[in-house]
Amino acid sequence: MTASAYGRLTPRMAWQLAAPHTWPAAILPVLVAAAAAAVTSFSISATMVCVLLVICVLMQSAVNTFNDYYDYVKGADSADDNVDPTDAVLVYNNVNPRAALALAVGFLAAAFLLGAYVIWIAGWIPLAIGAAGAVVVVLYSAGKTPISYLPIGELVSGFVMGGLIPLACYQALSGTFDLRALLWAVPTILGVGLIMFTNNTCDVEKDVESGRRTLSVLLGRERARKLYHGVVYAWVAAIVVLVAAFFTNGLLVMPFMLLASYPLLKALLGNPLAPQARIGAMAQVCSANIALGAFYAAAILASGIAVAL
Repeated sequence: MTASAYGRLTPRMAWQLAAPHTWPAAILPVLVAAAAAAVTSFSISATMVCVLLVICVLMQSAVNTFNDYYDYVKGADSADDNVDPTDAVLVYNNVNPRAALALAVGFLAAAFLLGAYVIWIAGWIPLAIGAAGAVVVVLYSAGKTPISYLPIGELVSGFVMGGLIPLACYQALSGTFDLRALLWAVPTILGVGLIMFTNNTCDVEKDVESGRRTLSVLLGRERARKLYHGVVYAWVAAIVVLVAAFFTNGLLVMPFMLLASYPLLKALLGNPLAPQARIGAMAQVCSANIALGAFYAAAILASGIAVAL
């Protein structure tokens, strides 16, 4: 099909390609890092927090758009995949896929332009971490064998978005490179990894047909669900243990977290993670990320307030 035969990529379609429902994977790691920096350093810059937040949202949007583009051109996406039409722009709209590719590159370029401010203030360490993240963003979907087609996809996406982002943000906000920030990010690593794990377990049959060798494909749905449940329990336990060990006064937030997140986690654990349940499962895991991530950040901040009092 010639370029003239395609319709234009509208702002609404660009918004859908950015997939705002997945932004918790970018926002919550920044929130946790900001909370940790706030209670372990004298002060943090609100401007820097906002810049870091926008950078991470742009990088997440780039991941989503690259993924949609490469899945479409490889024929891995179709209208039969139990996806919301707003989550499959290239499948349901007559849009030139090259326009989506250009949008993805634009998201990444905008993130690096904003990164110049971070580098100016915080030095080269966030640049090095961000560059590593950008390489993974591209390799996640591009190439002959993308990371998203391999059984390490959950680990890589969780570590980069949920681990490296908090590490870089903590350094930029506190001025200190502290590997404890990576330890404190274990809950966000697990939470972000679970978003991909949810999607892949729901898509087992589709991924088998398209030649993907994801962790869920290798395990099969039943064993994948058992591992999935174990990771969910580990996710909650990691928050409680880390708050108890490093932010002890924040333990007062934990009962509220458990009570508030119980309905979300119960629904998530009860989901069959089958193709027809995909849309609901993705909504549930993103909601659980928001609840647990927000309460974790609140517990960290509460520990600082309690110490001050």
